[in-house]
Amino acid sequence: MTSGTLKSRESVLSAFESFRQELDDHNDRRERLIKSSRDITNLSKKLIFLLHRTVTEDESQSDDHTLGLRAAARAKGKLAEIQTLFANMRDELAGDRFWRYQRNVSPGLQEYIEALSFAHYLEHRSLISYDQVQTTLTDREGNVYFPLPLEDYLLGLADLTGELMRFAIAAIPRRGGRQKASDVCSFVRACKADFEGLTPYFKELRKKQSVTSQSLEKIEDATYAVVVRTSEFDIPPELLDDLVAQTVSRASDRSSFGDEPRRKRPRESDYDMDDD
Repeated sequence: MTSGTLKSRESVLSAFESFRQELDDHNDRRERLIKSSRDITNLSKKLIFLLHRTVTEDESQSDDHTLGLRAAARAKGKLAEIQTLFANMRDELAGDRFWRYQRNVSPGLQEYIEALSFAHYLEHRSLISYDQVQTTLTDREGNVYFPLPLEDYLLGLADLTGELMRFAIAAIPRRGGRQKASDVCSFVRACKADFEGLTPYFKELRKKQSVTSQSLEKIEDATYAVVVRTSEFDIPPELLDDLVAQTVSRASDRSSFGDEPRRKRPRESDYDMDDD
């Protein structure tokens, strides 16, 4: 075997060793990002449950602003915990690597945006903006951890409508809840109308619009039933609130108000996608 042949063989082996190392690094990084995304998803779900519990636990408190501030204050700790996980991803997603691993990060990012936007709505009664979400993914020096994809932002907001439906249904039996449910209904209707103009550009958003429509329909059915039922009585507001609570309870048993179709759990392919 000539020296030229040996050198050629060594160069080929060296090249394949380099390829092996690159693939190992890629797979290890992908697995770390998948785990982080799942952790973010779990924390975001817990945060959403915390927000729902906070705004419904005090039956004597009917001031929306007070309840919203209380919910937002309780959310800060978990939001900071989630944002720390995103900060730890920064080195893994540096440069163009973010777009290579975007599909591995998207499920957790969308769930985070859903939780963040719900907390923002409870505090401000408005929709969180793209820039506000991106700011939460930025360090103190103003450096972003990674660019926020517009599609993930919109899909996270689309999921918010389901939480608003639950919030509206739960609010109806409470003092002042009928007006609150009506306000949420108008808000969700406006969101759906705005999303409709963007569906030609985002395939997944078009799919989520059907769920948004179902959520809106449930809010409308519940508020309509209460308005029609309460219009028959001329009684003090306190007694009317008790009547509404009984009406909603019976309506829920018959029609399952507030039971949103079970969301499909993320598949492994939602996290795990090779772009090699």
